[in-house]
Amino acid sequence: MQRVDGAGPIPAHLAGGIVALGNFDGFHLGHQAVVGAAVARARAEGRPALVATFDPHPIRYFRPDAAPFRLTTLDQREQLFAAAGVDAMLVFRFDPELAALSAEDFVEQRLLAALRVGGVVTGEDFTFGQARSGDVNALRAWGLARGFSTDAVAPVMLDGETISSSRIRTALIAGQPREAARLLTRPFTIEGVVQHGDKLGRTIGYPTANLDMGQYLRPAYGIYAVRGRLADGRVLNGAANLGIRPSFDPPKELLEPYFFDFTGDLYGQGLSVELIEYLRPEAKFDSLDALVAQMDADCARARALLATHNPA
Repeated sequence: MQRVDGAGPIPAHLAGGIVALGNFDGFHLGHQAVVGAAVARARAEGRPALVATFDPHPIRYFRPDAAPFRLTTLDQREQLFAAAGVDAMLVFRFDPELAALSAEDFVEQRLLAALRVGGVVTGEDFTFGQARSGDVNALRAWGLARGFSTDAVAPVMLDGETISSSRIRTALIAGQPREAARLLTRPFTIEGVVQHGDKLGRTIGYPTANLDMGQYLRPAYGIYAVRGRLADGRVLNGAANLGIRPSFDPPKELLEPYFFDFTGDLYGQGLSVELIEYLRPEAKFDSLDALVAQMDADCARARALLATHNPA
């Protein structure tokens, strides 16, 4: 699996590939259908299977002050694409040059000149080019004229509604990580490097591994049953506070997982934290004793929930 700059010439061994084209933030069931169709066509035709994604997300480019909304980092998407059988991830840097390209110039300069595509697969609602002037019908017409195939994959429905990144964000903001996981086909996962905090947790018997939320969407603040994964493959069950810790001053936004029956130093290590179940909202307690009593109850509940949730 390679990561390739979508602005430059494609390596020779990836030329003529079938490219799944889209943002693919979250890589949910609908995205998986698009990429799966690209991989299937590529394998049938003996071509490389590629995924092209945009970074930063166009929303971040046009609205730099927008609240964090990402469901996956670029590194997470690369891992997910590789697991889906893709040969390379192409990254289109969404910058002023790309934003100014007309739909026709995007096809000519990026898809044909740079990537030398053999085919393109998108969702039916995909748009591209300045002011979203290009759509699947235009792409299909250019494909017929310039000799590349075009496939459009219909939206994937679940419970009578289209699966979308927006639907997943709505579920997470509502404190419904299980619903988000159903649409994603895996738990919503926050990755980061464990940072030093104020170490208050260890003074009350609950040392935590603190992660900054970065550009990830902010799910409902509160207490979660979580599953952690370390770089060495170890899987840890725990409970986490996601929010601003209202019982402590000053408020500071963090994801703070406490892992059951774990001893060790995680500072500076990479950590993935899966949100499995939402237990309760954040609350402010009048005393440390009251806080610890509630944390004891939260951890007991999280242990019971995670005992029936098998790790993938």
